[in-house]
Amino acid sequence: MLESLDQVLADATDRLTRAARDRASPMHVPVVGTGDGDLRMMVLRECSEGITRLRFHTDARSPKAQLIGSGGPVSVLAFDPAEKIQLRLRGTGRIEVHGPSADAAWTAASEFARRCYLAEAAPGTASDVATSGLPPEVEGIRPTAPQLLPARDNFAVLLIEPHSLDWLHLAHNGHRRAKFTRGGDGGWQGSWVVP
Repeated sequence: MLESLDQVLADATDRLTRAARDRASPMHVPVVGTGDGDLRMMVLRECSEGITRLRFHTDARSPKAQLIGSGGPVSVLAFDPAEKIQLRLRGTGRIEVHGPSADAAWTAASEFARRCYLAEAAPGTASDVATSGLPPEVEGIRPTAPQLLPARDNFAVLLIEPHSLDWLHLAHNGHRRAKFTRGGDGGWQGSWVVP
């Protein structure tokens, strides 16, 4: 059992940092919500030091990218069922199609990850048949660099700057919960709350 707010914040930081690096982490694919109440699971790609920023990849043509734009409300929910730890974050998201974060993320992505952004229509577009949306010549294969060139225009990153963090530990002998908000100095201020 964690006894101090500093320990709780360190635990949340460690969990999110590990989740971004380890696809076996239970928090690797949290639920991300947008201001319209829509929810989806997304792969956490990066958690910066001090949980100042979270990074996810998305299609620039997606409805969530249009909704968030250069600054929209976003929430993140992650859960570790074995440890019974829940993290809820709220913050401001922004979509970056071109720029240092998007360019670095594109460069670091594998060919298979980049292939997702070759879809011929935007995510959510209606179809008469079950489809990946990918052109037939790249479905099921590792595309070549020339084949991937058009995908770059559809690739974007969702950057979230969290302003609140809610940590909950479910335990049979009594749950524990802490809430943190980001202060004017950029640091986190926390308090214990009744679960």
